[in-house]
Amino acid sequence: MKQTKSRNAFLIIVFTMLVLISIGYFFKHKNVYVSSEKDYKNISYVVEGQSVTLVNGRSEISAAPDSASKIVTQYFGNEATGDLNGDGFADIVFILTQNTGGSGTFYYVAAALKTSTGYQGTNAIFLGDRIAPQTTQIQNGVIVVNYADRNASDAMTTPPSVGVSKYLKILDRQLVDVRFSNT
Repeated sequence: MKQTKSRNAFLIIVFTMLVLISIGYFFKHKNVYVSSEKDYKNISYVVEGQSVTLVNGRSEISAAPDSASKIVTQYFGNEATGDLNGDGFADIVFILTQNTGGSGTFYYVAAALKTSTGYQGTNAIFLGDRIAPQTTQIQNGVIVVNYADRNASDAMTTPPSVGVSKYLKILDRQLVDVRFSNT
């Protein structure tokens, strides 16, 4: 009888340890199960000084109180993945578009910095109005966005045909144009 109680106690302890180990493994690796690779489409970014929260890659807010006009910001694509801030996590950079109710479609580049708890959105850098995005790359921590734009003297109805490359990087968790930084 005593041996059966000892055996049962041992089995209970082993079972409890297995449950605790399983729970610990789940919480350690929960991002694999709970978080999706698209979480960066469900966080906030700063566009033109205003916080914009994407839900499934899209935000729609009133242009003014009681206005029928909407400001629509959405994920465009052209994403690239790489470590932008040297923390060992793979960050994501991509293009957003914003329509403010007029005829323009404004293009921005933004980054989602991966942390141990998810993604953190950065500010967005303006690329242009009605441009033609080509490629987005990360080279040694520097973001390179290639797109076609127009000459300054061209009408907005002229198709974009002038190749442009914009170089950006993360400094103090902010996206900055390399041409204007001191590093």
